[in-house]
Amino acid sequence: MEPAPVDLARAPAASSAAVRDRFRRQGRRDTAPELALRRRLHARGVRFRVDVRPGRGTRARGDLVWKGRRLVVFVDGCFWHGCPTCGHLPKQNAGWRVLRFWEHQDPDEVADAVCRALGRGLVTRGDQAIP
Repeated sequence: MEPAPVDLARAPAASSAAVRDRFRRQGRRDTAPELALRRRLHARGVRFRVDVRPGRGTRARGDLVWKGRRLVVFVDGCFWHGCPTCGHLPKQNAGWRVLRFWEHQDPDEVADAVCRALGRGLVTRGDQAIP
């Protein structure tokens, strides 16, 4: 299934050449909040796939994906995704649990939530064990 084409005629025009250039340079992956979460999960021994489509029938690429567990995590920028009420949620996710986090959230708390979703009951932060 091919992704639906983007209708550029309906997209709003950039307010200036500088804005257009900034949007074009904006990275899709490896953002600071995403890297912070990945470092914390990796330090806890959690392994994951990065920037992967969870299934063939979806255009979305998860920031972190566990295909065997059918879990996908998106770390969204507050500006780009309209935190907290304007974000786009999929209409159909074919049985996938979707965790969505915002860049302003504490990476340790996000890592705790991901570990809980993966069924890891005991989470460690430094020397301290947290149930």
